[in-house]
Amino acid sequence: MILLATFAVSATTSLLEAGRGGRQRAVSVGSVPARRNGRTEGMRPQRGFRRSGEAVPILVYHVIAAAPPDAPFPGLYVAPALFAAQMRTLRRAGYRGVTMDEVRRAWLGEGALPARAVVISFDNGYRSQYTRALPVLHRLGWVGVENLQLTGLPPAQGGLTVLEVRALVSAGWELDTQGYSHADLVRLDAHQLHREIIEARVLLRRRYRVPVNWFCYPSGHYDATVVAAVQRAGYAGATTVVPGWARPSEDRYRLPRLRVLAGTSAQALLALIADTRSAPSPPVVYPANP
Repeated sequence: MILLATFAVSATTSLLEAGRGGRQRAVSVGSVPARRNGRTEGMRPQRGFRRSGEAVPILVYHVIAAAPPDAPFPGLYVAPALFAAQMRTLRRAGYRGVTMDEVRRAWLGEGALPARAVVISFDNGYRSQYTRALPVLHRLGWVGVENLQLTGLPPAQGGLTVLEVRALVSAGWELDTQGYSHADLVRLDAHQLHREIIEARVLLRRRYRVPVNWFCYPSGHYDATVVAAVQRAGYAGATTVVPGWARPSEDRYRLPRLRVLAGTSAQALLALIADTRSAPSPPVVYPANP
């Protein structure tokens, strides 16, 4: 049995790293202070934090690895060195990583955000998000947002294990979901939608003891029926793949995100963020197949 130590200010935490042959071993990545309301517990309040009703960019990543020659979607792969360079450049530009829950609290006037906040989100639940992205964000004192799908991506195909998800949660990452199987939700009946949206949240909350407040539409596919199901499930909001910044004045169940694709240089990422700040909100009519 592998014991996952709780992250604390004074303790060094052991996490899990995939070794040869698929086995896991405990590795130390240092300590991560607990985060509360956009601040870090046990540390001085950071300068530049403020209550904010401003727009926030939400970045989305998939696989943090070089794309193999036979990859069906090579654009979803970002090389580890490039990802690290992107994160360092964001920090030098004044950005600070936050979670969706922190953004929501700030929008409600219940918390504070950095002057330049950015959400670093990861879809599906690829193991490289744990082995590659977690150490990079940890060194910056940031956490990520994991939009986990429960089935369809087993460890043998590069998916996260339960222990690795627990390690992300212990590291302060926010756990959200894309549902059970990354299904095309607009094609499902009411029973199937209940499983993908409602039952998935119940299971994740029970297994990992976290709120799971946000839903992420698989492949960005949604319609009015899907949105209504997400609302009934008790999620605080949901994210799409419509490009743009998330704003408190928008429908919380159709928040835009910015996809970071293979080969995007650090400077190009800064330009993408800047260029989409004034992008229009998603259309009021829910698309059946956006």
